[in-house]
Amino acid sequence: MTRARGERGERRAEIIQAATEVIAERGYRGATLAAVAERVGLTQQGLMHYFPTKEALLVAVLEARDQWDMASAALHGRAWPLEVVAHLVEYNATRPGIVQAFTVLAGDSVTEGHPAQEYFRDRYAAVRDGGAEALRAEYGDRLPGGLSPERAATLLAAVVDGLQVQWLLDPEAVDMPAAFRDFLALLAPPPHSPAEAGPPAGTEPTGKDRAP
Repeated sequence: MTRARGERGERRAEIIQAATEVIAERGYRGATLAAVAERVGLTQQGLMHYFPTKEALLVAVLEARDQWDMASAALHGRAWPLEVVAHLVEYNATRPGIVQAFTVLAGDSVTEGHPAQEYFRDRYAAVRDGGAEALRAEYGDRLPGGLSPERAATLLAAVVDGLQVQWLLDPEAVDMPAAFRDFLALLAPPPHSPAEAGPPAGTEPTGKDRAP
């Protein structure tokens, strides 16, 4: 029994890898069950023994992507530093097929009874939690604009996914990584003005600046 489960798990992993490759090559619509089945030497019916629908297979691909992304973040010693999020946005710009699959499924998942709805609901909850941790590590309990990390985390997720839609529609006009870094710059505290910073070191205050 254990051996059979192990073989089934290996076969599922092989199918997920093949689906990832097909998506990268052909995009969301080209990633049919038949195309993936051919890649792993199965009939379409044989593949459906492991993944009964295209949606189920694509969710498995996205879950595998999430595991890789989380492992990448863990290398930095804490969950989702903002710099790691920025690097993941850059990496996503190299895998448009996966981003397209994510975006299409995310939109479809809002319909009642969609098979990917639970995945996206749970994923966004985790993303908000991770984003709040990253923002708290960066700014403390309040961001410069006064928002709590929890409230800002919802906006962080919205910016990432909204940029992906704009980039997919017009990649020549939208530089997704640069735009995300622009957003992070908006979160940062404003630079101190010269008046706030005080006189340069080694200078004496003028007469009008001296205290009486």
